[in-house]
Amino acid sequence: MRNVILGLTILFGLFAGIPAYALTVSPAKLEVTVDPGATYHGEIELFNEQAENKTFFSSFENFEPRGDSGAPYFIGAKDGLATWLSAAGEVTLAPSERVVVPFSITVPANTAPGGYFAAVFFGSQPPIAQGGGAVSIGGKIGVLILLRVSGEIEESGGLQELVAGDGQRFWGTMPITLSYRLNNEGGDRVVPTGEITIKNTFRLTSATLLANENGGSVLPGSTRKFTVLWGDEPIVNQGEEVQESFFGTVKKQWSDFHFGWYTARLHLVWGESSQTAEAKYHFFIIPWQLLLLVALLLIVLFVIGRFGLRRYNNHIISQAMQRQ
Repeated sequence: MRNVILGLTILFGLFAGIPAYALTVSPAKLEVTVDPGATYHGEIELFNEQAENKTFFSSFENFEPRGDSGAPYFIGAKDGLATWLSAAGEVTLAPSERVVVPFSITVPANTAPGGYFAAVFFGSQPPIAQGGGAVSIGGKIGVLILLRVSGEIEESGGLQELVAGDGQRFWGTMPITLSYRLNNEGGDRVVPTGEITIKNTFRLTSATLLANENGGSVLPGSTRKFTVLWGDEPIVNQGEEVQESFFGTVKKQWSDFHFGWYTARLHLVWGESSQTAEAKYHFFIIPWQLLLLVALLLIVLFVIGRFGLRRYNNHIISQAMQRQ
């Protein structure tokens, strides 16, 4: 449970400096390349948001991938990058004070080329010794360190699938969720780039979407799922998607009309060697609520028209008979 909570905390940090426990840490992520036997010097900025002096304690933990979400899973500091990191053990900040904390990474000379991953944490309580390393307890926040030890690094892996939703072929309304999985069996993380092109029944391009808009990484020895949304974000209330009413769905289908057979084609590039892969997925969009309402309106218009025509004919016949 501890690792899950830490993973969620750091996951938010992938996108911006995180205000938590009245402390803001930036940057949220550092990508570093260092030669074996060399030392890297960097800086982390801390900002105390509280109205009193606060002391924060540093600690380090390695992380690895678990599952396909891309969230880091922290595994302590027995060896690896967490043991190569050093920084001030504690930092005291005055109210609203901003401080730059230097840190360093010393890579052993016999380190194999590849990717190594850890986090520098700043917590509200002193770390405790656990499993051969110092692990922070209590509330804490950190910076992800993505280290690449230079040298010849093997790259392998590939694209596993491209689907819409959970593999469904029929959709009634937008948005449509497209997802793909990329496997990385190489020695360092990879950041895929590319596009998903969606073409309609007439082979005209309906949309072109970025395959990895947020620049997510796939760590070595893992498979990550990437999700791409075609259409506007659904409305969410208290963590649950708000279901549209029938007429709300019809309005959405009318304003963003799509109908027929569609093909999503993914073109992906990843790694230093620019490996490529392609996949495609076929699906149908049938806005049945809109079509049903249109059909009902046509039926009503047909009945009214037929009834009106009958009355008109009867009126003409009646007028003719009166003249005779």
